[in-house]
Amino acid sequence: MGAVLSKEKKRRSGAVVQEVKVVESCMVAPSEQTPRHGLWLSPLDLMLVNRGHTPTVYFYRSESGDFFDVARLKAAMAKALVAFYPLAGRLGVGSRDGRLVIDCAGQGALFVVARSDLAVDDFSTFKPSPELRRLFVPRVDDYSPPVMCAVQVSFLKCGGVALGTALHHVAADAISAFHFFQTWSAFSRDDDAAVAALEPQFHDRTLLRARSPPFVHPDALTVFCPKLNLSTEPSAGPVVSEAFDISKDQVAALKSACISGDGGRVSTFCAVSAHVWRCVCVARRLPPEATTRLTFPASVRRSLRPPLPAGYFGNGIIWLGAAGQVRDVASSDGLASTASRIRGAVRRMDDELVRSAIDYFELTAEADSKPAPGRMAETELRVISWLGMPVYDADFGWGKPLAMLRAEAERAGFVYLMDGGQGAGSVHVVICTEAAILSDFQRLLYAKF
Repeated sequence: MGAVLSKEKKRRSGAVVQEVKVVESCMVAPSEQTPRHGLWLSPLDLMLVNRGHTPTVYFYRSESGDFFDVARLKAAMAKALVAFYPLAGRLGVGSRDGRLVIDCAGQGALFVVARSDLAVDDFSTFKPSPELRRLFVPRVDDYSPPVMCAVQVSFLKCGGVALGTALHHVAADAISAFHFFQTWSAFSRDDDAAVAALEPQFHDRTLLRARSPPFVHPDALTVFCPKLNLSTEPSAGPVVSEAFDISKDQVAALKSACISGDGGRVSTFCAVSAHVWRCVCVARRLPPEATTRLTFPASVRRSLRPPLPAGYFGNGIIWLGAAGQVRDVASSDGLASTASRIRGAVRRMDDELVRSAIDYFELTAEADSKPAPGRMAETELRVISWLGMPVYDADFGWGKPLAMLRAEAERAGFVYLMDGGQGAGSVHVVICTEAAILSDFQRLLYAKF
């Protein structure tokens, strides 16, 4: 997904960045009094400080004359921020120990209204791009201390709307972020039943406090992957993002091909990730003897003992990894064993692994808040799954979004998986990679079908 403006539109418009004009910018505060304190951040929160704000965009086609009424959206957000009050706060520093906190004082979330002479159909495809972020995601760089939540409602000339969002990753992971959008949109629809059905928020992040003393189990780092392997060498040519759809039947064929000798079945995530991993290794023409690694975020919520409360609001993910020689991963008949490697990493998730990961981040906490420089090594692939998440449950009263996507990919070597638009069971694959291998990757992706 992501957006690319048509060449004709670019020629007519001149400077693209001028095609969206901000007409209003304000702070929306919680509609009721909320707790005022410095919200303690867990090691899993602090490790994501340098990730900054996650940029996403929802596209909607017009359904009525009062489409995306701004006053209604603001009122609904003010109600949602009562329960999700950390999103109305600011990043701050604790007065006692100098540890970063979210300063919760009801300062408000940034709400921007813009108008544009662009239309939904001016975008040839939906996929991440720097252009999409410039156009529709609210600018947050000018705010110090950093805001936790910002949204931009851009009214398009076709009557449609682009809703851009920027949530600071220190405040919420994807599960928590989608919980907020579900709640905000339910308030906007005046859907009391939907609001009541949502899990209540739980804000005590000390449940993910490090042990005393911290201890990292010797085996933890065989599957827990705390850092990207980055290279400072220049990129091998331009980097692009592209989106592909794998149908329900194609997913079923992949899962069938991944059934191991013991009859064990694999998830959609394991099967699709194994296939994409193989395709990337072959398209990049990696040396057969090289070691390649796939890493992915995994939720800790159900792996802890006791599990985290269902409505836990914050970051509850750690990065796991599976590795192998390129010749094995790229083998045309090795899909089942590759999927088994990924499944094995998932199965290693238990309370001890999670506690070791938390302790690791507590012991290695870094004060640097700047994103890590460099590019990912060609032998690395990072797959981020939103499969099964309520990605499209952002109906504010005017229908579900036509598309939802991350506005800009991070680096070459990142892959995003989402439930597809071709019906239940299909998968939408978004890859950010070197332009030079894109054609081979696409051919390999569909070669089995």
